[in-house]
Amino acid sequence: RMRSLTAHKPKCLVELAGRPLLEWQCAALRTAGVTEVAVVRGYRAESLVGPGYALLENPRWAQTNMVSSLLCADAWLREGECVVSYSDIVYHPDVVQTLTRSREDLSLTYDRLWKTLWSERFEDPLTDAETFRCDGNGRLLEIGGRASAIDQIQGQYMGLLKFTPNGWGRIADFLNTLTPHERDALDMTGMLGRLLAAGFRIQAVPVDGRWCEVDSDDDLATYGERLAEVIPWRHDWRWEEAA
Repeated sequence: RMRSLTAHKPKCLVELAGRPLLEWQCAALRTAGVTEVAVVRGYRAESLVGPGYALLENPRWAQTNMVSSLLCADAWLREGECVVSYSDIVYHPDVVQTLTRSREDLSLTYDRLWKTLWSERFEDPLTDAETFRCDGNGRLLEIGGRASAIDQIQGQYMGLLKFTPNGWGRIADFLNTLTPHERDALDMTGMLGRLLAAGFRIQAVPVDGRWCEVDSDDDLATYGERLAEVIPWRHDWRWEEAA
């Protein structure tokens, strides 16, 4: 969907307002207190060389989906609490800090103000938005279905998660019960749905905006215009200046 912008580099190196998406992510994570960052690379792997992050490899990236890339970080996920981020989203450090305060084994953020963002990106938000429901205690009940009405959507999953070592160990054991073909085909939302069906507790952590996802050239243009409106762009800009 990004056409020529990703012909020679992975999506995380596409620039938003003059800065690669990956740089936005690393800056937000470090400002939020994350001390070590690792990147799982596959497509155009030679483009991702650091510095500032460790490198993990998914040599089968062309035959697998997102969960297989997550499994390439198994050692990291077993060692300590980890924030896991999609590579095509940008978020404020406050979003990360809100997530890391959760003490559950598996937590994810969702945006309660999602309609504002989706209405800017799509003529009809329901053409892209997915179902998302949680109970009064924040326990996730449903994710990733096709929504036919706005009231089926309490928020939008953002692609930002946190695992404890214990939580990841249980999830890895569950993934090992799947066939290799099932694991290879599984995306993150699909994994979350399967975990729910298997009785896993997933904590849904609400946030109100201050993030975006990049799926198209139009997204980049829209977000670039918004950033230009709220901050005077400088190469030494830091998150604190726009907080």
